[in-house]
Amino acid sequence: MVSDYSQYAWLIPLFPLLAFLALTAMGRQLKDLGIYISIFAMLASFIVALLIFVERVGGKVEDFTWNKLHWLQVGDFTLNMGFEVNNLNSLMLVIVTLVSLLVNIYSKGYMKGDERIHVFFGYIALFSFSMLGLVISENMLELYIFWELVGVCSFLLVGFWYFKPEAKAAAKKAFIVTRIGDVGLFIGILLLYWYMPGHELDFTSIHNAFTAGKIDPTIVTWIAILIFIGAMGKSGQFPLHTWLPDAMEGPTPISALIHAATMVAAGVYLVARTFDIFHASPDALLVVAYVGGFTAIFAATIGIAQNDIKRILAYSTVSQLGYMMMALGIGVSYTSGMFHLFTHAFFKALLFLGAGSVIHAVHTQDINEMGGLSRKMKITTWTFAIGTLALSGIFPFAGFWSKDMILTEAYEHNQLLFWVGVIAAFFTAFYMSRLFFLVFLGSPRGSVKTDADDHGHAAHEPHESPATMTTPLIVLAVLAVVAGFVNTPFNEWLSHWLTGQNHDEKANWIVIILSTLAGLLGIGLGYLIYLKRSIPRDVVSGKMPWLYTLLNRKYFVDEIYDGAIVKPLRGLGWVLELIDVYIIDGIVRLVAFTVVSLGRLGSRLQNGQLQTYGVIMILGMLILVLAIAGRRFIHAG
Repeated sequence: MVSDYSQYAWLIPLFPLLAFLALTAMGRQLKDLGIYISIFAMLASFIVALLIFVERVGGKVEDFTWNKLHWLQVGDFTLNMGFEVNNLNSLMLVIVTLVSLLVNIYSKGYMKGDERIHVFFGYIALFSFSMLGLVISENMLELYIFWELVGVCSFLLVGFWYFKPEAKAAAKKAFIVTRIGDVGLFIGILLLYWYMPGHELDFTSIHNAFTAGKIDPTIVTWIAILIFIGAMGKSGQFPLHTWLPDAMEGPTPISALIHAATMVAAGVYLVARTFDIFHASPDALLVVAYVGGFTAIFAATIGIAQNDIKRILAYSTVSQLGYMMMALGIGVSYTSGMFHLFTHAFFKALLFLGAGSVIHAVHTQDINEMGGLSRKMKITTWTFAIGTLALSGIFPFAGFWSKDMILTEAYEHNQLLFWVGVIAAFFTAFYMSRLFFLVFLGSPRGSVKTDADDHGHAAHEPHESPATMTTPLIVLAVLAVVAGFVNTPFNEWLSHWLTGQNHDEKANWIVIILSTLAGLLGIGLGYLIYLKRSIPRDVVSGKMPWLYTLLNRKYFVDEIYDGAIVKPLRGLGWVLELIDVYIIDGIVRLVAFTVVSLGRLGSRLQNGQLQTYGVIMILGMLILVLAIAGRRFIHAG
């Protein structure tokens, strides 16, 4: 059956693009109307995405491709642009548009009073357009164009409060670190172009070429690894993860958007979209799996020693992205990784927006200065609790089902990665329970700040956020509860719908029991330390200060990069600057000085006085006579 709605998929990125153009052209004049333009544009995109999704769910619908736009022609080669709709990207369209819509609504309350609010909503619209264009791209080059545009938008949004030195530094760091991965992706696309039959870059041709084994296996591995390097940059995989926690310097709604459904999800989506390439190379899949597994446990251990509420969630995102990559690398299919991306988008957006609600109320991000907020922020507390349980993988919340699917595949195909996943799940539950107990329960600690917050509002007693902020929390909390039921060991609807195959997943009770115990033990340990206080809080920092320092300083990765890369490059730049200023410019200045001096000398000689000319003639004659005499003397000798 041919889809009726898929042919209108181009409207989905068009609506936010039009909103961006309107806000850019007339932002200040539109005032509050500009905010509603952005919100309604995302609502329109969500409605179209939902219609496409429902149509594809309701029956067997063929993939739709339109590529009639002739973009580039070189000789006999023609590169067409267009869009493509299939089950994988129709799911992504719903995720991106829904989360973007809720972030837009939430931002209306959170950013109220900011003088550049119209610019903020314009950036969000451009960011959403870029991500949606990436999702429906018909070929790899088109995807790469939108991929780079997503990176530009992240730079603008992370550095939105550019008057803060930390925000400027974080924006530059995000831009530079992700560019490293983007170079890998670009080289991978060049290799793909070179070795693809007919130099075709569209995803249909890629699928046919790699499933038929038409490309040398060694080249396939290199192409896959280079594409994965690009995904590592955007999705914050070790060692290109350092930009992602620093991106917390941007406004909290942007943290939710970047960490839940757009930029970091782009890397996972890229690997899933090109899964045919990875599936043709077991070595590349192994690289993806082990990098993802290491990232999952690496970031989870860092999260337990952070005190900034947004940074804890940031390292949680890095860890969960590692889970997704590990799932993709195990190689059964891309379903488990995409399933976790689907559930994670909702509960991670919920947690970031909940953190924004807390920051909006107390004007601090240090969890040690919070406490007892459940008495005054009931909606934020209950919705944040749901997000915490979902992220911790507790039954029956969404995160339980997606983590269980990943761990089941790991248990059956790679026991080492299975235990890595279980230990990471324990750390996840522990640092999230630590965060929740310190922020919402117990007695208040510290004092409410008396200065103004980031938007110039006077500080006041903590109170619940306005409806524009709490309504998205409630919607996301509901999704964090029910989203996992689309794929369970007893109902594999999502797996079958995404791939068209029955994977016959059975409930593995060993995995279910071990993952549940890991989550409950993590929450229990957090309860004993941070709420009941039967175990001292300084049990690690007091007895093993070196370990606490190691985790708190993020394994000194930033310091290592600074010493091994940043400072040597700055030193090289300083040396090159000296060469440029004193040698290259010095030679140029010397030549210029010589020419000018000769010109001045000549102008002085040409002064119109006969006496001077006579003296010069006599001197010339003497020089000529001496030269002739000297030459004869030499010959005579």
